[in-house]
Amino acid sequence: MKSGAEHYTDYGPLPGKLVVVEGIDGSGKSTQLDLLRKWILSQGYSAYLSEWNSSPIVRSTTKYGKDNRLLSPLTFSLIHTADFADRLDRTILPPLRAGAIVLTDRYIFTAFARDVARGMDPDYVRRVYRFALQPSVAFYFRVPLDEAMRRILIGRPELKFYEAGMDLGLSDDPVESFRLFQRRILDEYERLIPEFDLCVIDATRPITDQQRQVRELTRPILQGCLKLPQEPHSQWLGEMGISGRYLKDMHVRPDVL
Repeated sequence: MKSGAEHYTDYGPLPGKLVVVEGIDGSGKSTQLDLLRKWILSQGYSAYLSEWNSSPIVRSTTKYGKDNRLLSPLTFSLIHTADFADRLDRTILPPLRAGAIVLTDRYIFTAFARDVARGMDPDYVRRVYRFALQPSVAFYFRVPLDEAMRRILIGRPELKFYEAGMDLGLSDDPVESFRLFQRRILDEYERLIPEFDLCVIDATRPITDQQRQVRELTRPILQGCLKLPQEPHSQWLGEMGISGRYLKDMHVRPDVL
């Protein structure tokens, strides 16, 4: 990334690489990250996944706050900061120091977009996350709001209170509140693109086309990263929880997409 370096902390030489995906709900980023991880594994590299809001340290606190609607924009922001700090220390830096590839489903840019959309000061949020590590590449999956809304609402029984931004008093209707909240988040992401040199992927294109582009941009940073033991593909992919009949010919299929 060519800009925004002042917002990060230098943790010294790290042989591994950090790959980040970002985007509003319904952008398809999680699907693309899953495909990318499987491809990286098929290339023989060691890859680890870290997801937003997954630290066990704050899980119960977050659930209690959401269930009882106790979270203000500031407490919401600080809880996510604690979650990120724990994951950085436990699940991101150690694999990077070992030379592995770490893939994160959302990174600090989610906080920069969501917290500011909830009214937090942009400079404050950036200062809070200054302990973050600079990613090797950060993909932003850009999708029009209407398309993202369509994807999210198909088959969704209801929107959760904070998910819909109901805490902000934007609308009494959850769907309309969600739309207004996501518009705010989308606008913040667009401001982040030039500041942090996010790599924009057109998330309206076919999944396979998006994945080809993501792989092309990721391939150069893999050189020198930690390789998996030379075992049959089906064995180590099975250990990673990846299964299916296609494994028998994985050796000729890593570039199918």
